[in-house]
Amino acid sequence: MALSQSGATRDHWSSRSAFILAAVGSAVGLGNLWRFPAEAGANGGGAFVLFYIACVLLIGLPILLSETLIGRHGQSAAPESVRRVASASRASPRWDILAGMGVLAAFLILSFYCVVGGWVLYYIGVFIGDIFTSGIAGGAFEGQSAEAVEALLPDLFANGPMMVGMNFVFLAVTLYFVARGVSGGIEIVANYMMPAFFILLVAITIYGAFGGAFTQTLDYLFTFEPEKLTGPVMLAALGQAFFSLSLGVAGMITYGGYVGRNVNLAGTSAIIASADTLVALLAGLCLFPIVFAAGLAVGAGPGLMFQTLPHAFQEMPFGSVVGLLFFVMVGFAALTSSVALLEVPTAWMIDRFRIVRPLSAIIVAAGAMTLGALAALSFNVLSDWHPLGFIPVFEGQGFFDVLDGLTAKFFMPIGAILTAIFVGWVADRKLIDMENGLGGALHLFWLFLVRFLCPIALVGILVVGIFPGLFD
Repeated sequence: MALSQSGATRDHWSSRSAFILAAVGSAVGLGNLWRFPAEAGANGGGAFVLFYIACVLLIGLPILLSETLIGRHGQSAAPESVRRVASASRASPRWDILAGMGVLAAFLILSFYCVVGGWVLYYIGVFIGDIFTSGIAGGAFEGQSAEAVEALLPDLFANGPMMVGMNFVFLAVTLYFVARGVSGGIEIVANYMMPAFFILLVAITIYGAFGGAFTQTLDYLFTFEPEKLTGPVMLAALGQAFFSLSLGVAGMITYGGYVGRNVNLAGTSAIIASADTLVALLAGLCLFPIVFAAGLAVGAGPGLMFQTLPHAFQEMPFGSVVGLLFFVMVGFAALTSSVALLEVPTAWMIDRFRIVRPLSAIIVAAGAMTLGALAALSFNVLSDWHPLGFIPVFEGQGFFDVLDGLTAKFFMPIGAILTAIFVGWVADRKLIDMENGLGGALHLFWLFLVRFLCPIALVGILVVGIFPGLFD
């Protein structure tokens, strides 16, 4: 173990595989299971999917490697790691703003992400209750109309205490693992929950292949129709590739700070990006056969997971069991991501204020719980409260949507743009060459992407976020 500036031993990943599982867990979350199928459904299927894969390779992977190498060189919390790279490159320490924005973004995302995690816990409870009352072949929504099922989530929205309580439970579980440290807590989540997540994802995908409209799904996701590759579709695919890998929140910088010198970052980053993309594709193969077989709309947006799918499960044999396993799987993915989000500001507090990990994690979690309660109540009690509503892009939005929009439209893209500029133009070339694990033409190609293509594409995400109707 390495020594921190405070003289205490710094925790590290116990192995390369532990780092890969943790990093995949950080990236794989609701963005893959919720946002990717919804975006693919809303943007024409195959054309979106193909361009999304290209964006992961040409935009997502280069930034992912950039963030990880900063962390590995710095061996500290994200802002301090950036300062150490800047110092070694004889650059201004003020470049740490890129990591500071990431730390703040991670904290804000954590506060509303755990609210969504609470929705997942709610549905786990619903399906467990249905199994006990109706048996494994029963359905919580059997015999009900689509309108009745779609009213289930708004009923949850209307229950402020339930929303706040579920948010608290999910955040408390997240806090437990982060407070235990890297090897004693975060690795446990990664080593057990990520394999279980993949097993459940594959199993439910196979189930859907035999019981659902799998051929229709394959045609929908992988038939390329050039006329559907419009400007808005390309921008949506680019944004999904960026958000799916959880870039711009200093997560990979933080996790990179626990990586040993013997790990090849280029190969490891490629595995992480590939696994994340595979999960996104499997999510589509898992969800769409069920939705198609039930004759429901695939372009339902965020309601696809929390409104459309519960209705679809009632049409399936043993739908209660499948629904339970599905939301347990979603819960695993949500927890591995929330652990990473809490770890980012926790690591910063440990390095910045020299306080012990459990206290640091508790302080951060308490702040996130406060904001999360406000976000949860913005669906009911505080529905008329519209902070930042005077800004056109946030006009009329509740606190939950404000937190989501503020991080997704501003903090994350700006942080990633600064990362690309810092690594591509400011950081010492010898330092970058030593850390990234690339060589020859591949290194030059990566450097070209980081210097030119990535900043241009990320500026596009930023502009579209601020002016959403600009390219319609």
